[in-house]
Amino acid sequence: MTPATSTLLADGRELIYFDDGDTAKAHTATDTRPLDARSEDNTGELRFDALTGDWVAIAAHRQTRTYLPPADQCPLCPTTGANLSEIPDSAYDVAVFENRFPSLGPAVGAIPENPVWGTQGRAFGRCEVVAFTPEHTGSFAGLSTERARTVIDAWAHRTEALSALPGVKQVFPFENRGQDIGVTLHHPHGQIYAYSYVPPRSQVMATAARKFYDDHNGTATLLGDIVAKESESGERMIAQGEHFSAYVPFAAHMPLEIHLTPHRHVPDFAALTGDERDELAVMYLDLLRKLDNIYDTPTPYIAAWHQAPLDSLLRPAGRFHLELTSPRRAADKLKFLAGSEAAMGAFINDTTPEQTAAMLRSVSTTMKAGQA
Repeated sequence: MTPATSTLLADGRELIYFDDGDTAKAHTATDTRPLDARSEDNTGELRFDALTGDWVAIAAHRQTRTYLPPADQCPLCPTTGANLSEIPDSAYDVAVFENRFPSLGPAVGAIPENPVWGTQGRAFGRCEVVAFTPEHTGSFAGLSTERARTVIDAWAHRTEALSALPGVKQVFPFENRGQDIGVTLHHPHGQIYAYSYVPPRSQVMATAARKFYDDHNGTATLLGDIVAKESESGERMIAQGEHFSAYVPFAAHMPLEIHLTPHRHVPDFAALTGDERDELAVMYLDLLRKLDNIYDTPTPYIAAWHQAPLDSLLRPAGRFHLELTSPRRAADKLKFLAGSEAAMGAFINDTTPEQTAAMLRSVSTTMKAGQA
């Protein structure tokens, strides 16, 4: 298991170093910045949308968060004399820390039950930042297999720890890559949200999974059935390993959409075996490199790692999987979510999933010269 070393930043937020290999490195540097102690009183607000049944986080306190700083002021680079960053050490492999400007938390707890119009509460939860590398430039696709495996172990560690916090109902690791997606820091990184409620899309998927599970008397799962059908068809399959399959889904919403699903029924990162994590590191890197090799410039994407909700009814039917999507529909064109998609949730795809899968199968997984 990847070694993990926990410490505290100057304002009391937790920072955890994850080291490549099986030997822990010394992490003794302290955060010397003059930061005010972080207070749980500064937790945002949740409001219940009675029209949809959704919870909405109101996070007006985040307006001063860091936005596209120059490289010499990057908060995710190792600390130097000229740049006292969020990571005090002068070197690290992977680092995870509590977001200084969280949408959820830092307080944790249970949200109001049986909400109606006008119900509000505190935006309980936790938001963490995952720095994939100390290098300011590059991308996840440029990581070594060993480093990708370290990140996977970090995701598993944090999933287990965050799932145990009071009131947490869903743990969601994700990465937004590229300014076209809305990234506010160039340094290669992702985030983890621990929600005090099951988010809307997760609720929809979990409800469908539970219905399928019940319809089959607990003997089959929805994602297991889908993977089997995609494998049998082969039209949309991109890659198959011993433990995972990667495919363009039958009803893909986005111009570029890949699902990576385990063959075994597991709820989250923490439940993956060592062999499954090893294969996942290789297959995930291959998929990201394929995305970047489609065009001459890097492809913006959202990597959404869906894990089973912690709700006791929904969790048995939920299977861990990745949904990797990009709005890029041509070298110089993006798909914008306008009227039909944004207002109605009724997606219109400009290409067939079969065409997309055939293209992705033909794309190399080798990094281009000079590609980061």
